[in-house]
Amino acid sequence: MSAAVAAAAGDESADRNVEMWKIKKLIKSLELARGNGTSMISLIIPPKDQVARISKMLADEYGTASNIKSRVNRLSVLGAITSVQARLKLYSKVPPNGLVIYCGTILTDEGKEKKVNIDFEPFKPINTSLYLCDNKFHTEALQALLTDDNKFGFVIMDGNGALFGTLQGNTREVLHKFTVDLPKKHGRGGQSALRFARLRMEKRHNYVRKVAETSVEMFIRNDKVAVTGLILAGSADFKTELGQSDMFDQRLQAKIIKTVDVSYGGENGFNQAIELSADALQNVKFIQEKKLIGVFFDEISQDSGKYVFGVQDTLQGLEMGAVETLICWENLDITRTRLKKASGEEKVFNLRPDQMSDNTHHIDPDTGTEMEMIESLPLLEWLANNYKNFGATLEIVTDRSQEGAQFVRGFGGIGGILRYRVDFQVLEAADDDDIDLDEY
Repeated sequence: MSAAVAAAAGDESADRNVEMWKIKKLIKSLELARGNGTSMISLIIPPKDQVARISKMLADEYGTASNIKSRVNRLSVLGAITSVQARLKLYSKVPPNGLVIYCGTILTDEGKEKKVNIDFEPFKPINTSLYLCDNKFHTEALQALLTDDNKFGFVIMDGNGALFGTLQGNTREVLHKFTVDLPKKHGRGGQSALRFARLRMEKRHNYVRKVAETSVEMFIRNDKVAVTGLILAGSADFKTELGQSDMFDQRLQAKIIKTVDVSYGGENGFNQAIELSADALQNVKFIQEKKLIGVFFDEISQDSGKYVFGVQDTLQGLEMGAVETLICWENLDITRTRLKKASGEEKVFNLRPDQMSDNTHHIDPDTGTEMEMIESLPLLEWLANNYKNFGATLEIVTDRSQEGAQFVRGFGGIGGILRYRVDFQVLEAADDDDIDLDEY
């Protein structure tokens, strides 16, 4: 059960990374868009707002826009407001995470006008209310969705007691704290030094046990760790003792990202621990990425056969359902093009920029005949929309780490870790040697 839950948690984190990549891409394209006049509407509705209120506000705006003197500008603004109203009618109430709508007429690179209608529910709540009609789309509020919202756990323990807290973004929260009365090192009258030392060690042992047990209550939910990483802090050697203790849950032990020395206990110690561990917290995503690509390289070095790289083999592995973790570079420059022959048969090509044809027709490399283009979009975008259909998880990586750069340069920026061994060379040979049963 716990393994399944842990896998589900991993899938959740991967899904969130894919959503963040989609938002990043959307922001990039919206920021580049420019309109003719003030006909580009940016509308963001927070979760608790009412659709009826927004509809009324749009009706009022429509009335105001009717007075714009320039005929061209007036018509384009009224058209954009009408488009937003039509989009809004698709929702009976504001979705749980809010609603984002971008509508307007933009100018393409060729100078032609093109209508843009985008509406979506963000993957996490967006607590911003915005309505702007301008010659560009306003994406500042979407940037808030990209802030890393990993939650980190903190255990601060010294000779006076322990504090348990979490940090998420800029929000810190104290979950629980307790005090403890431990005997000091000097003895009391009437007790032998050995007996006193034994009692002292016993109380320290019980204190570490209590902190270990409370850590499980605080940071483990439904049999899975509820934080991305754990920081142990303290002024004595208690924190080290806790981290190395057999009493400390192994799932939490695996999540320790730093142990820091602080001068105080309690809340002051918590604040100091946050400052001292800032670097480690920023590096978590970086470390996760290095670890993931490290696993991919391990499979290759062990020659386990449970790995795949390159566009053709990776997509073949996906179709077989063999790919467990699909790894793609965030700037993968491959376009998935769907083409149609004159006979109506469709073909799919995954092409790099130098292989792309400039016109809407393409030559079939097998037969030399001209084919009509039906659809063309970046392969990574297609994978981000369809990876779940193949039972895989998608991890989008950067080339900022040494491992990431090696993955992009050496393996083309696309590959995967397989569920079982697959020999793609044998499969390729089998495809080439297909037997024609009509001959027999």
